[in-house]
Amino acid sequence: MSEKPSILRRTLPVLAPLALAAVAVAVLYGKAAAPGKLEAECSAASQAVAAKMAPLAKGDIAALAVAPRPHPALALSFNGPDGKKATLADFKGRALLVNLWATWCVPCRAEMPALDRLQAKAGGADFEVVAINVDTARLERAAAFLDGIGVKHLIRYADPTADAFEALRLSGKALGLPTSLLIDKDGCEIGVVAGPADWDKPDAVAAVAALKGG
Repeated sequence: MSEKPSILRRTLPVLAPLALAAVAVAVLYGKAAAPGKLEAECSAASQAVAAKMAPLAKGDIAALAVAPRPHPALALSFNGPDGKKATLADFKGRALLVNLWATWCVPCRAEMPALDRLQAKAGGADFEVVAINVDTARLERAAAFLDGIGVKHLIRYADPTADAFEALRLSGKALGLPTSLLIDKDGCEIGVVAGPADWDKPDAVAAVAALKGG
């Protein structure tokens, strides 16, 4: 087995105490960061989106950590369903829920149908759920996994190198799988969710509406 799958598998147990994961992400976004170490901040428009979303981090998405100072999202790259390279920059102009998952991740199996329903309900020219499979071996399992749980609306993105997860892990944004990023239409990271969430429930739908600028 390659090193990257072993890294991913070792990180999964930390999702058990989801409250601890949420605290860790909150520290990433908190005031403890040293001056000069913060990434470039985004525009006032993105800051307004974050301010609108902050009070919506409750109930079904209580684990959402909203950035007090939004910054440009990491330049993650992955494969489209046709195998061609894509990056988050290709989606600029649309709000995104970027979700990293794997077939061996038990919480991912529970979360994926809700992401699919969210895409069916809210997806369009102004919003997309970008669900990226980060399996690095037996890649054919991803299609069987999604077919088996009835996923019909999500485009099947994949990163067989797991570099996207590694970039988030090294930046302190991913402690395990699943991990979700909320990114506004200007490509600014508004928040992070460590662990699964009920993305099709009213709290999440309201947060997505705010992310879209609604």
